[in-house]
Amino acid sequence: MAKDYTAMWKDLEIRLDAHSGLLGVLTDAYTNIYLSQKNRPEGMKYFDFVISEVHGLRIEELLTAKKEGRKVIGTFCVYVPEELILAIDGISIGLCAGAEVGSDEAEKFIPRNTCALIKAFMGFKLAGLCPYVQTADLIVGETTCDGKKKAYEIFDEITKGKMYIMEVPNMKGPDGRVLWKNEVARLAEKLESLSGKGISLEKLKEASRIVNEKRKALQRLSAVRSHDPAPISGLDALLINQVAFYDDPIRFTAQVNELCDELEKRAERGIGVAEKGMPRILVSGSPMAIPNWKLHAIIEGSGAVVVGEESCVGERNFSALLDGRFASVEEGFEKIAERYMSIHCACFTPNAERMDDIRDLSKRLNADGIIHYALQFCTPYMIEAFKAKKTADALALPFLRIETDYSMEDFGQLKTRIEAFIEMIREKRRA
Repeated sequence: MAKDYTAMWKDLEIRLDAHSGLLGVLTDAYTNIYLSQKNRPEGMKYFDFVISEVHGLRIEELLTAKKEGRKVIGTFCVYVPEELILAIDGISIGLCAGAEVGSDEAEKFIPRNTCALIKAFMGFKLAGLCPYVQTADLIVGETTCDGKKKAYEIFDEITKGKMYIMEVPNMKGPDGRVLWKNEVARLAEKLESLSGKGISLEKLKEASRIVNEKRKALQRLSAVRSHDPAPISGLDALLINQVAFYDDPIRFTAQVNELCDELEKRAERGIGVAEKGMPRILVSGSPMAIPNWKLHAIIEGSGAVVVGEESCVGERNFSALLDGRFASVEEGFEKIAERYMSIHCACFTPNAERMDDIRDLSKRLNADGIIHYALQFCTPYMIEAFKAKKTADALALPFLRIETDYSMEDFGQLKTRIEAFIEMIREKRRA
C-alpha cells in the first residue's frame, strides 16, 4: 500500500485537491508513455520508482535533511555550481517545471506570451502544487534569459525573499570570465552565510568528486546510445537526465552505472529497444523538464529512436568534467568558474561552440537527422535554429525546426510533421 503523505503536503501548504489531480494526471501520462514501452531495461525500475515518489519519498528525505541542519537549494539552470552546494553539505534540487499548470494564476503576474518553462515554474508555485519550492531554503536564479530575469523579481516576492541571482555574462571574453569568477565566489559566500558552514578544501574536493562521478555516469549512458540497435529508448534516457537534477547524487550515480552495466551487455549482444536500422534522431535546443516528454514520445511513436539531446537536460549538463586538480579553495573556485563557462548556452554571443557540439554529437551518436526544439517565445534558441540548420546542411543531415509549448493542442500537427521527416530520412537512405 502506498504511503500517505497528506499530512506532509498539508504542512507544506500544498493545495491538496488540486495536487491529487496533478499526481493522477502524471501517473496516467507516465503509464501511457513510459510503462507501455516494450523490452525496457530492468535498471529502469529504479527510475520508475523515483517518479512514483516524485512528491513523496524525496520530499520526505529533504525534510529529514533540513531537520538535521542541512540546507535545500533550489536551482533553475545548469550554470549554478552543484559543487558549491554540496561543499556546505547542502542539497541541490532542480525547480524547472515541464507541464502546463497554473497558467491562469501565472498570467496575473507575467504576460501570456511568456515561454512555457517560466510560466510553469510560476504556475506550480502560485497554484500551490510544488513541494520542492516549499522545501527550499534558498532559490538560485541566473541571468541566462531576459524573461527569467524579470520573472525572478516577481518570484522573489511570491517566495518571500528566497531568490538569489547569479549574473551570467553575455560574452565569454576576458571581462566576462572575470565577472563569472566573481559570481562563483559570491555564491560561495552566500551559501556559507546561509548554512553557517565554511567551504574547506577537503569539502570542495569531495563535492567536486561526487558531481564528476555523476557526470561520468551520464557520459557512459550517452556513449552506449551510439549503438544500433539502441539498447535504451530516448524516452528512458531523457527521464534519467531529468531525474539527475533532484535525486541524491551518490545514489543516482550508482543506479545509472548499474543500468549502464546492463546496457553495455545488451549492446554487445545486439539487444535493443527497437529494430536495428531505425532512423536515429538527435534532439537539439531548449531544455525539457519533467514531465515534458511530448517530443520524444511523438518521435519514438513514429518509428524512430532519439539517440541524444544537445540540451541543458542532456549533454550540456554533463559533457564537461571539472578539473579537480586544485590546491586551495580559491583555485577550486577558479576551476569551477572555468568548467561552467564551457557550457554552450544560446544566451551567449557569439556561440559557435554550440554548433560544434551539434556537429560532434551527430557524428558520435550516428544520427540520421536533427530535430531542433525550441519553446515558443524562447528567442535565443528560436534564432539559433538558423545556424543549427546550416550545421546540419554541412553534415548532409535532414533538419526539422519545431517551436512548441507544453500543451497537447499541437500534438497531431507535430506528429504529422515528424512522421514526414522520418519518412524523408528513410527515402534518403533508399536513394
